[in-house]
Amino acid sequence: MLEINKATARAWSMIGSCGAYGIAVTDLAESDEKLAVVTADLCFFSGLERLKASMPEKLYNVGIAEQNMVGVAAGLAKEGFNTFASTYASFACTRVMDQVKMTMGYMKLPVRLIGLTAGYSVGILGPTHMSIEDIAIMRTIPNITVLSPADCGEIVKCVYAASKFDGPVYIRLSGAQRVPIVYSEEYDFEIGKAIELKDGKDIAVFATGTTVYEALKAAEKLENEGISCAVINMHTLKPIDKKCIEKYMSYKHIVSVEEHSVIGGLGSAIADVIVENGSHTKLTKIGIDDYYLHAGNFEYLLKQSGLDSESIYGKIKSILK
Repeated sequence: MLEINKATARAWSMIGSCGAYGIAVTDLAESDEKLAVVTADLCFFSGLERLKASMPEKLYNVGIAEQNMVGVAAGLAKEGFNTFASTYASFACTRVMDQVKMTMGYMKLPVRLIGLTAGYSVGILGPTHMSIEDIAIMRTIPNITVLSPADCGEIVKCVYAASKFDGPVYIRLSGAQRVPIVYSEEYDFEIGKAIELKDGKDIAVFATGTTVYEALKAAEKLENEGISCAVINMHTLKPIDKKCIEKYMSYKHIVSVEEHSVIGGLGSAIADVIVENGSHTKLTKIGIDDYYLHAGNFEYLLKQSGLDSESIYGKIKSILK
């Protein structure tokens, strides 16, 4: 099993989220005789070239046919294979939704669906390839667990955890190459259990995916000004860690940060918990507003949406005023 250390964290960061997925699933294939990996003509972009070269019998390329990919993956899962399937997140959450709903949601077949290049990862290709709706869509389908790793090391953790999980899983991968590193050493990862990365007593910041790093950097700046921020990595969007959210309801303010629409994502999930508890905790959702940006590179689009550390820092400061 691969381990996170400074060297591996740096190497995985350089190759990016898709490459990290490919490394993890290839490592898994070496010890799992029942592993089956399906792709829709995205072998290279899924980081699966190494698997193709070393264990081609475990790789199924169905061509540019994403709906068929999910059907094939579901059939393999039905026959007892430990099945992973990968395509662009923009296709996984819309183009194949009927197949996902029926085979993963309704039939509960344990397909591990990987949404590559989620959020703004390939925003240079424009709104057709921006996936800012996938968390909201996947959360509403019964029986599907939704994961959103913070960096490449956590992608490896998610792949291992999903392979042992009893049920269908959607793993959302975001970030381009040189993904900022959140974890440079081993840590305990458990589906459904949030990770508290930084203590604080004034504001609690819940972040997911690539925004975890940005939230940590923003919290450091705020700390220098005497504003104490707790930062929590909410890597599992469904089932949401209600106990962790409830723990911070006594704070002055809760902030959610996500590279996703402010509608239906992490912020909405937190709001549900607050309302269910009858709490009067104030919540501010930082995410992508209800529009599509024009094409641009990853860093530019993050800044345009107010999801870079400087913008998050500014928004939290304004909350306290």
